Amino acid sequence: MSDTAPDQLTVALLQMTVGDDPQANLPATVAMIREAAGRGADLILTPEATNMLSPDRARQAQILRPEGEDQTLAALRDEARAAGVWLLIGSLALKGDDAGDDRFVNRSFLIAPDGSIAARYDKLHMFDVRISEAETFRESAAYRPGSRAVLAQGPMPVGLTICYDLRFPQLYRALAQAGARLLTVPAAFSPTTGMAHWEVLLRARAIETGCFVLAPAQCGIHPAPHSPDRKPRRSHGHSLIVDPWGKVLADGGVTPGITMVSLDLSMVDGARSRIPSLSHDRSFDAP
Repeated sequence: MSDTAPDQLTVALLQMTVGDDPQANLPATVAMIREAAGRGADLILTPEATNMLSPDRARQAQILRPEGEDQTLAALRDEARAAGVWLLIGSLALKGDDAGDDRFVNRSFLIAPDGSIAARYDKLHMFDVRISEAETFRESAAYRPGSRAVLAQGPMPVGLTICYDLRFPQLYRALAQAGARLLTVPAAFSPTTGMAHWEVLLRARAIETGCFVLAPAQCGIHPAPHSPDRKPRRSHGHSLIVDPWGKVLADGGVTPGITMVSLDLSMVDGARSRIPSLSHDRSFDAP
C-alpha cells in the first residue's frame, strides 16, 4: 500500500474457534491469513485470544509466555511481512512483565506490512460479570487491565479496543475525537450477551463516532482436551463490519471463516458532516 491515505480498504475478518493449545491453533490461523491475503485483503483482523482459549487458569499459567517469547506473535509477524499486509492480532493472552503483578495480559497488536509492531493495546475493561448462576466470569482474577487508550497509525488512524470495552462508549468517543476512523473490537463474546447485545452495541459505537467498526470474533465451542474436567468455553461468533452510518455490511455467521469487504473510506467524512456530534460536546454538572 502507498504512504498516502487510501480511498478504498479491503478488510478481512477471521472468525475462529481456538482451543487450549497454541501450537495446535497456529496452523489454522496462518492458513486463514494466507488465504485472506491471497484474496486481496489490505488489512486482516483476528479475534480476541488468537493464541488460546482455556477454561483452566492452571493450564494458562503453564502454557502462556511473555510477549518476547510468544510463538504465535512471532509467526504472525512473519506472515504479515511475507504477505505485505497490515495485520490486527485481535489479542493474545500473555504473561505480563510487571514483577509486582503476576496476572496475564490481554494484548492487541497492530502489525505493519514489514512485520514490525506498529501498536500495542492492553484491554482496559475486565469482564467481571454474573450473567446467571451457571455463567459467571471474573477476568480480573487472572488478567491485569491496561491503563491507556491507543490510537494506532495503520493504513489509516485505528482505535484499538477489545471485547468488553464495547460497553464503554466514552472510550470510543475519545478515540474518534483523537482521530480514529476505524475502530477494532476483536472479541470472544458470550453467547448469552452476544445474542442480546453484540450487534446493537457495535452499531451504536459506529453511529456515535462516524467510524467503521471492525469486529472479528471467536465462535462455537472451544476445544479443551487438556482440561477434560472443565466446562468448555463457548463464543457467539457473528464477526461484523459496520459502516459509519450504522449499517451492517457483513456478518460472519456462527462458523469459522473469512469475511471480506472493500470499505469506501469517504463514508467517514460523509457521516460526520451529516451529523457532526463529535464536535458538539458541552460541559455539564454531574447529577
